[in-house]
Amino acid sequence: MRVNGLALVQSAQRVRDAAYSVLVAGGFEAFGSGSRIMLPFRAGNAHKVSIGRDVLIGPSSWFMVPRLDADGPVIHIADRVRMNQTSITAVEHVSIGEAVDLARGVYISDHMHGFDDPRLPIRDQPLTRVAPVHIGAGAWLGQNVVVMPGVTIGEGAVVGANSVVTRDLPARSVAAGAPARVLRHLPA
Repeated sequence: MRVNGLALVQSAQRVRDAAYSVLVAGGFEAFGSGSRIMLPFRAGNAHKVSIGRDVLIGPSSWFMVPRLDADGPVIHIADRVRMNQTSITAVEHVSIGEAVDLARGVYISDHMHGFDDPRLPIRDQPLTRVAPVHIGAGAWLGQNVVVMPGVTIGEGAVVGANSVVTRDLPARSVAAGAPARVLRHLPA
């Protein structure tokens, strides 16, 4: 019998990721059964992140909660969410509904950095436009979508690749562009 090296390495990676998920689960506010984190992964203040059941966090994903003054979890990920190389940063509230799919390279933030003072590096300026972000159940965000502070994306909405979402999108809508605009509505 011939050994398939690729299958062997992929099997070892699955075992590694499952073991990692079990080991780090206690560092989160909540970590639902059947959820898995694929390495590499990075989290800042994971105790402010709540992860539901059967969530798949793909490799090179990143969660950051830069401030600790909020009560309870700041990032809420519901059951059956799938993401890959996703970055989520929140100081107030980001919620991702059940069965949301986030394609590779999605960036979600509930805040922006100020840039009004030309004497200071942008990273040293105060955060501005802090506003919660909500992504409704069953939504799908295409590759490299950026979601800005204060946005609500409705249930079952579809956002096309490389879009920048700067305002609310209704449920069952299809949107694309920078800034994203509604192109059509899906049947209910």
